[in-house]
Amino acid sequence: MINSLGIKKSPKDTKVVVAMSGGVDSSVVAGLMKEQGYDVTGITLKLYDDSKTSVSGRQCCAGRDIIDAKRVSETLNIDHKILYYQKKFKSEVIDSFIDSYTAGETPIPCVQCNQTVKFRDLFKFSKELKADTLVTGHYVIRIDNNGSGAMYRAEDKDRDQSYFLFSTTQEQLNYLRFPLGSINKLETRSIANKLKLNVATKPDSQDICFVPNGNYASVIEKYRPQSFKKGDILSIDGKKLGTHDGIINYTIGQRKGIKISSPNPLYVVDIRAKDNSIIVGPQDCLNVEKLYLRNINLISDPKNFHKEIFIKVRSTGKLLRAKVSIQKDTGIVEILQNEKGISPGQACVFYSKDSLGERLLGGGWIDKTINKNLSTQLTDH
Repeated sequence: MINSLGIKKSPKDTKVVVAMSGGVDSSVVAGLMKEQGYDVTGITLKLYDDSKTSVSGRQCCAGRDIIDAKRVSETLNIDHKILYYQKKFKSEVIDSFIDSYTAGETPIPCVQCNQTVKFRDLFKFSKELKADTLVTGHYVIRIDNNGSGAMYRAEDKDRDQSYFLFSTTQEQLNYLRFPLGSINKLETRSIANKLKLNVATKPDSQDICFVPNGNYASVIEKYRPQSFKKGDILSIDGKKLGTHDGIINYTIGQRKGIKISSPNPLYVVDIRAKDNSIIVGPQDCLNVEKLYLRNINLISDPKNFHKEIFIKVRSTGKLLRAKVSIQKDTGIVEILQNEKGISPGQACVFYSKDSLGERLLGGGWIDKTINKNLSTQLTDH
């Protein structure tokens, strides 16, 4: 049988580790690998203690998901292991999320989870098992070029997850495989039904796994109750308009919940962690023209940045034309299209377009934004 993973071995001699979250995507990947004759081991990560948390069952890496992954493994008759990474996840993902949020940023813990416990630690463990590859259920396309992997956006752009994988290293990408990148979710569920997997109709994860029901404030309150400190709500010219109950209750671009009476709609245009204040203003004060980035990771050769570059600043956002200047692990991005409500702490991810599709080049974390409609720049983290 042809090796669909591009590895120069027969499938039966190819040892594959599948990252199994307990959801339908990773379960289908495990099923496909088994069906194609690979030597498959499924690995599920236990990332946080959900025993005292009311979880809706629509999140990954919780107790129910581990049970689901185990059942899928039994159905497919493959080996299954559980790795207990709660301490690593707490220190590298949850604590980082809290630090970023209390600094007035808008963090993306799913990127950090991929960067640390998934693609770093699970990558290392897979190597220790002498596996030929680590396979995941992410919706991205990997194209091999003489043994070096390149990542492209998925065929189904509504499912594309490349934004969350910008911190992948070239070494990791050479080892990783993503079988679902060329199909859509309906096809995935159809395969799950054909394989008679118990997760075929399981809902997708909606929330961050350690943030039940999307209530970020409850997580901050649990770990950093002192963060709920009252402060001033200010206009863009510095006039006090009201009082807030903690900057963690606000995000850039927010309109609802400000509780300030005004003849015109007001939006959160800046969050000042240093003096514990919220700045509000009209919608046009959300227009951002320049970004300063930190901790840049590049997958592609920097020479590609001489070509036309596109960026994404939200996982569900559109590609925006931009100019990117990089020095070591920092960068400056000039946005060539209008975009509102970009916040420090978000990721700015780089893409180029070629005959094969939209290629992921890398990305970085937004450290500071420059707003074209503010005479005095407010954001200073």
